[in-house]
Amino acid sequence: MTKQTVEKVTCARIPTESGEFQLCYYQSDIDDKEHLALVHGDVAGKENVLVRIHSECFTGDVLGSLRCDCGEQLQRAMQLVAAEGAGIVVYLRQEGRGIGLLDKLRAYNLQDEGYDTVDANLMLGHQADGRDYTIAGLILQDLGVHSIQLLTNNPDKIEKLQALDIEVAARVALPADVNEENAVYLRTKVERMRHLLDLNTPPPVSPLPDVFPTNMVRNGRCFVTLSFAQSLDGSITVQRGQYTAISGSESMYMTHQLRSVHQAILVGIGTVLADDPQLSVRLVDGQQPQPVVVDSHLRVPLTAKLFEQPRMPWIFTTHEASEARQTALEAQGARVIRVDAAAGMVSLTAVLDFLYQAGLKTVMVEGGARIITSFLAAKLVDHLVVTIAPKILGGLHAVEYLNGSGLPHLENARYQILGSDMVLSGEVEW
Repeated sequence: MTKQTVEKVTCARIPTESGEFQLCYYQSDIDDKEHLALVHGDVAGKENVLVRIHSECFTGDVLGSLRCDCGEQLQRAMQLVAAEGAGIVVYLRQEGRGIGLLDKLRAYNLQDEGYDTVDANLMLGHQADGRDYTIAGLILQDLGVHSIQLLTNNPDKIEKLQALDIEVAARVALPADVNEENAVYLRTKVERMRHLLDLNTPPPVSPLPDVFPTNMVRNGRCFVTLSFAQSLDGSITVQRGQYTAISGSESMYMTHQLRSVHQAILVGIGTVLADDPQLSVRLVDGQQPQPVVVDSHLRVPLTAKLFEQPRMPWIFTTHEASEARQTALEAQGARVIRVDAAAGMVSLTAVLDFLYQAGLKTVMVEGGARIITSFLAAKLVDHLVVTIAPKILGGLHAVEYLNGSGLPHLENARYQILGSDMVLSGEVEW
């Protein structure tokens, strides 16, 4: 087998806001890409050199995209290396975890349709992470470092470098800032790619007391809290069937807190198809609510994330729904419950009656638009929590229609600022 090599062609002084670096240009006999090393201070012959191996991310590194944490990691790594007095940032040209910029953009479009970053790559015919660190290992050997402290959250990167005989003496974490655009991406990294990120740190103050229903008891039926996030113009997504991130990280914590004090969480099939939600409590400590889906035609995908959660979903459908689909969904672990129909759709009253008789007396309803509207039109909402994000989407409104009579209003309305969002909550009166 021919020995793989790299060649340092030239280096140049690069002053940056973080400090002064030597930017070294490498070429190799492995590929025809321009790999780089940012070197600060004297690293040759040194032990425990602080190193970041960074894979190119045009959208994050250059444009400052909020969809990932790459640009943030690159800047932080340069700062840490400069503060250390000596270190290296190896910049590898393997965009999008090795899939290239074109397919990375295609993967972004799939993510906007509700697929996570792993599934999007797989759907395009790639590995979840197709990166190779052979060139990085050769660059480190060429620079003469004996052992490294690796700036990473990715254990796979450590393992692959060790397989290349690079001594990784320690891992140095690179914490990520969670925002509404990258929250799902970061969670997927933790849950499906083993990344060592702590995404469960609670916000500085607990928002729960201001949005928590004061009395969650209703005689003879379930207590219903309706909660959703919308833009300033009342949109909950850009268009029906498409996932749109709206609220910020602080509001996400609040939503999970609210979930944890309800016995069931209910959405319509439209939300499942658009968002592929988990309907679980992950960001706070608390009980896991029973996931409930209203699905007249049993369209819940057999690959839905609902089937990966601590509690299997209950799916309410009509008596006319397919028996074969029921069998398939039950084989995945779901409980399919047939109830009477109202105007050709699942009767929400029948759903609440069933849940109440099953001992689930508090229900949190999260959408989508048809479910939100239907619960309001049927006067089945007791408490309302609306997160309003400072953006205009011009898309699908949360409330599509009401019957024009007995319209609800809020008693004891409360307002709270969470991050950049405003949360409005109160008891619903008709």
